[in-house]
Amino acid sequence: MKPQQGKSARPRTTRPARPDGGYADALGMLARREHSAQELASRLARRGHAPDEADAAIARLREQHYQSDARFAQALARHRAGQGYGPLRIRAELKSHGIGAATIASALAQLEVDWREVAAAQLRRHAAGKPATGTAAQARLAAFLLRRGFDAATVRALTRAQWADPDGESD
Repeated sequence: MKPQQGKSARPRTTRPARPDGGYADALGMLARREHSAQELASRLARRGHAPDEADAAIARLREQHYQSDARFAQALARHRAGQGYGPLRIRAELKSHGIGAATIASALAQLEVDWREVAAAQLRRHAAGKPATGTAAQARLAAFLLRRGFDAATVRALTRAQWADPDGESD
């Protein structure tokens, strides 16, 4: 029988325990990009660190201001808004990272983004200059904007404007 190829064929080696192993691993993760506390705890657990060790490492990083859920929320919200995602999608993603409602609201408020304009830009990009000529096309564009995380009122207003003025010369 032929031996298996790839990662699964190699035995997983465990890292020797270090006194600050969880802290050092978490610090290394934060050196690359911001992480939420929940994300750090999950990644440390996958690396074989005990939950108590991970909690202690995260607490130490917070005390030293290396880890901040508020800073993580602001960075992620800014990045996703720049990618053309709406506030509902950003809020859901932040919630999935274990960020609290007050921190999410603060991060979204600090963006100072005109969500209608972001949605209109996404609609123009997605439609690629082709007007929505039927209700099916209008529904497809509306579904696209809803998936991007824009609220129903914004989507309705933009798709009706697109329907009324397919050249996009309104407002």
